[in-house]
Amino acid sequence: MGELEGSAPPSAAQPVFDLDAIVHDNEQWRATFDVGALQVQPTKQAVILTCMDSRYPAMSIVGFKLGEAHMIRNAGGRATDDAIRSLIISAHALGTRACIVIHHTDCGLFGQTNDNLRSRVKSATGQSAAHIDFLPFADLEESVRDDVEQIRACRFLPEGYEVVGMIYDVRTGLVIPVDTPHHDA
Repeated sequence: MGELEGSAPPSAAQPVFDLDAIVHDNEQWRATFDVGALQVQPTKQAVILTCMDSRYPAMSIVGFKLGEAHMIRNAGGRATDDAIRSLIISAHALGTRACIVIHHTDCGLFGQTNDNLRSRVKSATGQSAAHIDFLPFADLEESVRDDVEQIRACRFLPEGYEVVGMIYDVRTGLVIPVDTPHHDA
């Protein structure tokens, strides 16, 4: 089952952020800042839709650098309504023409169920999350295929918009293309 199994909710006892440390770290980062002149439109005309998992730099694993692709991250790297909204804006306002959907091994949503996740939320907050589809999955390749198909079916993306799917192995760094045949309507 996914990483969420057995993990405790975060403690509210200690603050997560030390704002002074964040400002200090930003000062260090700014000392070598050299990307202020990057254009708004990504130079590779691409978007990466992937998971919010903090264990991998999604652009780097496919050879992209800062400024070359838009990045959309959410839990599971799923093609949610909001992710598709961002793809539409990216395509029509900023000229992107392709999307790489990347899911990864050892994902916290793998093997979960909506019932399990809703129960965790209810237990932690006392609030019902019955209306939320957390988009968990039991088959990694199938989840990539589903999301690629969901994006390809979007009538608001330009004709010829390319969508490919991949799986990233968080243990080895390997990126594996997923066969996502294009089914014409």
